[in-house]
Amino acid sequence: MGLLEKFFKLNEHRTDVRTELLAGLTTFLTMAYIIFVNPSILGDAGMPKDSVFVATCVAAAIGTLIMGLYANYPIALAPGMGLNAYFAYAVVKGMGLPWQVALGAVFISGCLFLAVSLFKIREMIVNGIPHSIRTAITAGIGLFLAIISLKNCGIIAPNPATYITLGNLHQVPAVLAIIGFFLIVTLDRRRVRGAILIGILTVTALSFVFGGNKFGGIFSAPPSIDPTLFKLDIMGALSVGILNVVLVFFLVELFDATGTLMGVANRAGLLVNGKMERLNKALLADSTAIVAGSFLGTSSTTAYIESAAGVQAGGRTGLTAVTVAVLFLACLFIAPLAGAVPAYATAPALFYVSCLMLRDLADIDWDDTTESVPAVVTALMMPFTYSIANGIAFGFITYAGLKLFCGRARQVPAVVWIIAAIFLFKFIYLGGD
Repeated sequence: MGLLEKFFKLNEHRTDVRTELLAGLTTFLTMAYIIFVNPSILGDAGMPKDSVFVATCVAAAIGTLIMGLYANYPIALAPGMGLNAYFAYAVVKGMGLPWQVALGAVFISGCLFLAVSLFKIREMIVNGIPHSIRTAITAGIGLFLAIISLKNCGIIAPNPATYITLGNLHQVPAVLAIIGFFLIVTLDRRRVRGAILIGILTVTALSFVFGGNKFGGIFSAPPSIDPTLFKLDIMGALSVGILNVVLVFFLVELFDATGTLMGVANRAGLLVNGKMERLNKALLADSTAIVAGSFLGTSSTTAYIESAAGVQAGGRTGLTAVTVAVLFLACLFIAPLAGAVPAYATAPALFYVSCLMLRDLADIDWDDTTESVPAVVTALMMPFTYSIANGIAFGFITYAGLKLFCGRARQVPAVVWIIAAIFLFKFIYLGGD
């Protein structure tokens, strides 16, 4: 315990080993779905699902372990949702490229990502984000978490006329999620330690009784990773026309992960004067994970917004992340047990965290519309476009445009002009994909 205290500086962050371990378990349970969803999505691109399962677990463990041991932040990483869909449906199926070439594009984007992190270009970008946009990123991630959680438990559903509508509240997932939500909020308000974890486990237990959930055992031998290991085609990715793919991967990775890092760190109270003290270490962690993932055989690895659930459970140091990493490795052998937690069991935890993250909107200067409007655009576009990166993109463009049109261009940092111009180029030349 003394070694853990010295390495992770637990007392300095006002936490302890038990709290960090519980926080790590909470974060893991909220994001464990990726070890089953990612193979399913990449399998549609023709990749061997069993190998992708192993690659997903190992890539998540590597990235999260680096984040915990090197950067000492309670932030977990895994192959990103959205990025895997773009990989499978836009690049492989849409453009007709082999999945090996798509992995090569992920590798190149990861190398670019690593370069801008090593030379602290990315740190300069993050530190140049205006306060209003930085605040809105946290709130936008909260809204993003809300729509994800409500969809996972069936409280909201698609509608051809209105795009979204109320789901069937008579269904077991919706009912159990509502029960879990009230349980979590009540326990947390009464300062019961592990409230979020208790809520997740309670709903999981009820799912066996009322939801038809079946227990598939505990242990199983991990499949072979050989069919995807080192199968990336870098030369193919460097061929003419692949630039569009690499650029999209790079931009989404850059701002999706950066936005998540800032949002979760802000929620954990780990920002000092609006900045992350060990930001560059955190950036190196996720950029290294992208390169490692491309070798293993999975789409881009990124910081996960579900880390906010562990932060709410008390996680403040890298020990939380190390716990998540160990659990991902354990999943190689206990996949049936990890799969026993349904998505609607973690939905109430994510929805509660989203409610808490929205309070950061109070820090925005609402009297200055050149600050408040870009902030609102940033926050709203994240859930409405289902992308953190898109929300940040529209926020930067709106911020720079309004300052320019209102005669206050000198208030805009140079990095904001550059980023806004890059995103404008992307939307005009590449479209919204």
